[in-house]
Amino acid sequence: MTSKSQSDISAAYLKLLNQQQFVADELDYVGFDHQKSMLQILADHANCGVSVFDMYKKSHIFYSPNFGSSLGYDLSEIIKKSHDFWDHKIHHEDYAGMMQNGILLLKLFYQFSDDEKTNYKLISEYRILNAENKYVRVIEQQQVLQLDNYGNIWLTLSIIDISPNQEISEEMKSQLFDFKTGKILPFDIEAKSSEMVNLGLTNREIQILKMVKEGLLSKEISAKLNISLNTVNTHRQRVLKKLRANNSMEAVIFASKYGLL
Repeated sequence: MTSKSQSDISAAYLKLLNQQQFVADELDYVGFDHQKSMLQILADHANCGVSVFDMYKKSHIFYSPNFGSSLGYDLSEIIKKSHDFWDHKIHHEDYAGMMQNGILLLKLFYQFSDDEKTNYKLISEYRILNAENKYVRVIEQQQVLQLDNYGNIWLTLSIIDISPNQEISEEMKSQLFDFKTGKILPFDIEAKSSEMVNLGLTNREIQILKMVKEGLLSKEISAKLNISLNTVNTHRQRVLKKLRANNSMEAVIFASKYGLL
């Protein structure tokens, strides 16, 4: 991917971040200060790097003291350059995929209810340079740590550890884990919409799923399409069955992944 393409992806990601409108005076940073000790305990006991990203400030506001130590990096150097330091160490192919995943994930989360936003964890395995300038595979888990009073994604938690898989030739892998159902969803940004054809979604089912993504209830869809509530619910159940999804949110994720929404 060219530097221009990467720049375009970064700009698109930043544009999505800026869609959230925060009320600075209502963000409880004092409350977050009380959470830091718990995050440090997590880092110590799990022997992993822990960080917290502030979507309002668009910067990291917490790093565990051992963050980056497994790769041989000094924390002061990471803090000085913040996410720029880490981003420039990630393999360029993996970085492009992670940014595209971030764009898709934000688009999905912006459609979710407040409860749904806290039910998912993105697990990514990617390549990054260590202090010896050699690529190492790491596993990063990212999830929403805290919403603001208006449902905006305010703080996000990242946990990074060395992956047991050190096949450096392999590209980035990502999965979306649903805390509520225990289900792991593939999160492949390279998937093609043509692959969805075999799942047999009809035009009406896609139309209804798009309305579900927009947040419309079944009765609202019924009124807009001038069809019965029972018909809407039947279509929704068929969509879940065809996509092998447990709920409408999973169906939206799958359909978005394959480019239908």
